[in-house]
Amino acid sequence: MKPQLIIFAILIAGFIIYNFFFQSPDDKTNTVINILFASILFGYISFMAYTLLKKMKK
Repeated sequence: MKPQLIIFAILIAGFIIYNFFFQSPDDKTNTVINILFASILFGYISFMAYTLLKKMKK
């Protein structure tokens, strides 16, 4: 479970760094990138929860 948490922390750090330093000048493009990044984060959260539930079931 520890490698998954490290990957999740890297994804969150990337999201924060993008929003502070590398934002797109176009608002629409920036919104699309933020939505995609947030979707990846939520998808990874659901993957971690599924993995944890599978381990708890055993």
